Amino acid sequence: MPKGPGGTVVAAHNGRLVHCKGFGLADRAKKIPASCDTAYDIMSMTKQFTAAGIMKLEMLGRLRVTDPISTFLGPVPADKRHITVHHLLTHTAGFDDEATGGDDYDPASREVMLDAVLKSKLQSKPGAEFHYSNAGYSLLAAIIEKVSGVGYEQFLATHLFAPSGMTRTGYVLPRWERDQIAVEYDEHGKPQGKPYEHPWTADGPYWFLRGNGGMLSTPRDIFRWHRALEGDEVLSASAKRKMFKAHIRGGEWHGGTLFYGYGWAITLSGGRRIIEHDGGNDWSYGEFARFPDTRALVFWISNQASQDGQWNLQDQNVKLTLGIEKRARD
Repeated sequence: MPKGPGGTVVAAHNGRLVHCKGFGLADRAKKIPASCDTAYDIMSMTKQFTAAGIMKLEMLGRLRVTDPISTFLGPVPADKRHITVHHLLTHTAGFDDEATGGDDYDPASREVMLDAVLKSKLQSKPGAEFHYSNAGYSLLAAIIEKVSGVGYEQFLATHLFAPSGMTRTGYVLPRWERDQIAVEYDEHGKPQGKPYEHPWTADGPYWFLRGNGGMLSTPRDIFRWHRALEGDEVLSASAKRKMFKAHIRGGEWHGGTLFYGYGWAITLSGGRRIIEHDGGNDWSYGEFARFPDTRALVFWISNQASQDGQWNLQDQNVKLTLGIEKRARD
């Protein structure tokens, strides 16, 4: 890693944690070092938990991914009647995030978010094209609430996090120590505070961020989630096959073809299958990559994504991730 940022690197192989150490500082003002138990904003990696929540509801017989969203969200405009849960999961519903007019920290309730997203103009017909959409995953979070009858975070905590042994993942339910949560820094190294110090409501972020980002987790909890995904206790083999299936082409990663599953990107590169998802905002950046062929895990995250004119972790993502995975196997 370049000098300057703070963060943590995790590597696991054959179900064993082989490396989980911090680098730099989680809080520069207080000189608190980053560690395996530092809590970070995992940003868009949140989507995998939303997708897993939907798969859990399908396992429970409460919905099917082929159901139209109108089944759960009530009457929707004519151009959105054919959007299914599957379309939201695979970013093929056609939503354009810019058309919704919502920002991560806008004080929007669930109903305000739903109204804005469902009234927005689609950029393609449902199922026709891949368009990465944060709004689509906020709709999925709303569906989880409407189907389960409990809050989005509470459902994940009960059905995903607790069975996986994850006690330090969520929005507001975990009991983190205040100094456990990393401060984020912009490209000039200026502190931007902790996630909950931005506009949030009492139960977590507002609804243009909820379900698609903003979740906090520790690297140790991420390893626990990886272990849970290796077994069938939390999600069935059938649910994981759907979640990790290469449903739609979404670009490239390391010169290989990138597809999107449910809350995960699936990359076919050099004859290997890599299941991954990165996350980034204006300040932090990280990557979560699973290598099923070698049973390896790589997770790394930093509380400063770039230094103006010097380095950018997103540009170095592939090199860093593949290098860590190789060392985990050696």
